[in-house]
Amino acid sequence: MPPRIQKLIFIVISVIFLMISLIVILFNIEDNIVFFFTPSEIIENKILNDENIRIGGLVKINSIIYNEDKSIDFIITDNKNDISVNYYGIIPDLFKEGSGVVAEGELLRKKLNANKIFAKHDENYMPEGIKKQLIETDNWQKNYK
Repeated sequence: MPPRIQKLIFIVISVIFLMISLIVILFNIEDNIVFFFTPSEIIENKILNDENIRIGGLVKINSIIYNEDKSIDFIITDNKNDISVNYYGIIPDLFKEGSGVVAEGELLRKKLNANKIFAKHDENYMPEGIKKQLIETDNWQKNYK
């Protein structure tokens, strides 16, 4: 076989191998791209128990219970479905009822045993120092908080 044909066959086989590898990688990381699931996605997709996942939504009003062992129980809702969460650890300052939250942990029988909690702040949040500067320079807008 002439060297030119051998080179062409090598290139074609390499490209095919590269494409197959890329497809396999993309299929394997597809589920890991999502930052969090909502309670409705958990219930509808029937996410497997014993899985480490992130659930995001709002902390349901009147759902926070402080336990004697210093853990807390609360409910994450997307106003359609709810997931119960148990968390033991330091609670973020912005964590409160009605606020956004993402909890990461192990899902067991539709209850999340969280090992991390991320409180989300309002997109209009403005640190006091910056707020003061904006007021002083007359760039303050009323929709800032």
